[in-house]
Amino acid sequence: MTEQLHPYWRMQYIQSRKDPKAGSPFADLLASGDDQKSLILHRGRTCFVILNNFPYNPGHLMVLPNREVGQLAELTVDERAEMMDLLVKCQAVLQNVMTPAGFNMGINLGRAAGAGIPTHLHFHIVPRWDGDHNFMPVVADTHVLPQALNDLWLRLKPVFAEIK
Repeated sequence: MTEQLHPYWRMQYIQSRKDPKAGSPFADLLASGDDQKSLILHRGRTCFVILNNFPYNPGHLMVLPNREVGQLAELTVDERAEMMDLLVKCQAVLQNVMTPAGFNMGINLGRAAGAGIPTHLHFHIVPRWDGDHNFMPVVADTHVLPQALNDLWLRLKPVFAEIK
């Protein structure tokens, strides 16, 4: 018997805006006012934290400036400082709630470097566990995620208020 895996969320990603002139969907999410629907976990003075809607692993977060900026040099000193503070906070929250064995953190600048939305830079925080690699991403371009994004949002959101 052959089992079928249906990564239902991939079609939304495949059909999402790819035109660089389309602007940042992050700006729309930030303006929506519905943090749970937008998966926004924390709003800071100059930056915010959001669950990645197309995650590599459960708990994949992103830290972004509130304004649309494509290059690190365009960030203000305050934005850079708050981004770093939020990266530390994200790691603490994920460690507290999900107890990963490690983290990948990084930023892709420019389309050639893998930036899906090069006009609005964002840092990725990806929790990792020993043995979380499997053949699915390699042979089927499919990520197997054991938890729904909204369920994870409900687990992470209250912890952001507790972690200083």
